[in-house]
Amino acid sequence: MDPMQRPASSSYSDIQYANIDERKRKRMLSNRESARRSRIRKQKQLEDFFKEVSALQKDNGQLSEKINVATQRYIEMENANNVLRAQARELTERLRSLNSVLHIVEEVSGYGVDIPEIPDSLMKPWQLPCPIQPVMASTDVFEC
Repeated sequence: MDPMQRPASSSYSDIQYANIDERKRKRMLSNRESARRSRIRKQKQLEDFFKEVSALQKDNGQLSEKINVATQRYIEMENANNVLRAQARELTERLRSLNSVLHIVEEVSGYGVDIPEIPDSLMKPWQLPCPIQPVMASTDVFEC
């Protein structure tokens, strides 16, 4: 047999090996491309997550600032209410004192003096003299 000549079975197996090698090569290329797409997709997801984290941190900071402003306003209103309550107690006490003076004047002079009653709203500030009306809330309260 001539060394240049191969038996038919040998050329068939060479073609088979060539086909197998070609399929392996194509599969390897396909796997590499798939892995590259997967890495790109994961990188994009990671970038998107970082953007979302950044946006959420920004929103969190803004909400924290609004909470701080609202808390400060609440403290200011509470302090103003405390001052008003103290003034109401002081004025109620003055009114009682003046009423007692009027009682003494009435007893001593004999004149009938019209002594007004102290309104319950001053004696019991938690009981309002008028019907309770709904308070309308607005989102404007929390805007800076």
